[in-house]
Amino acid sequence: MSLKVVIPAPLRKFTNGAESVEVEAATVQEVLNNLDSKYPGFRASICDESGSLRRFINIYINGEDVRFLENLATPVTDGAEVAIVPAISGGK
Repeated sequence: MSLKVVIPAPLRKFTNGAESVEVEAATVQEVLNNLDSKYPGFRASICDESGSLRRFINIYINGEDVRFLENLATPVTDGAEVAIVPAISGGK
């Protein structure tokens, strides 16, 4: 099944500047694996050494945070939009 992945600006260096890409996958884990196959180094930027999402990276499927679903095992459906969003911190 094909789905759209929205790529944040800091990670577009891996996708040759593309703001979004299409991948075939059944779970978030497969999305990341397929992105890393097409764009080597992508996964290491959003996952830690144990394979878990880095704490400053959020992934949303159709607007829902995967951390509140099944995390990387969250299924994705055909036509879903996956957004990778780096957390932004700041303040005074």
